[in-house]
Amino acid sequence: MIRMIVTFVLIGSGLFILGIATLGVFRFDNVLNRIHVAAKCDTMGAVLFLSGLAVWAGLSLATLKLVLIIVFLWISNPVAAHLIARTEFQTNAALIEKCDTIDAEDNSG
Repeated sequence: MIRMIVTFVLIGSGLFILGIATLGVFRFDNVLNRIHVAAKCDTMGAVLFLSGLAVWAGLSLATLKLVLIIVFLWISNPVAAHLIARTEFQTNAALIEKCDTIDAEDNSG
């Protein structure tokens, strides 16, 4: 019974965070803001959702696979978001006018 409650709380929290991330991607107009909300919330939402599935599965081979997926997402999602943001920063010349904190000298690479 307790395992079921923990599972539903984790899966529900993960789905809630993924829903908020979807709204955030549509709400923000700047590419860097969209990447930020997508990377942070997708990583946390997926980790919570997969953790809920791992709790539901108990101690089994499926749990080991879910833990490996969680570790892979923890490593790859922030790195991919950083590379996308860096590419956007280097290729979008109009980004300097949109962002207040970016100096023209920082865009050299």
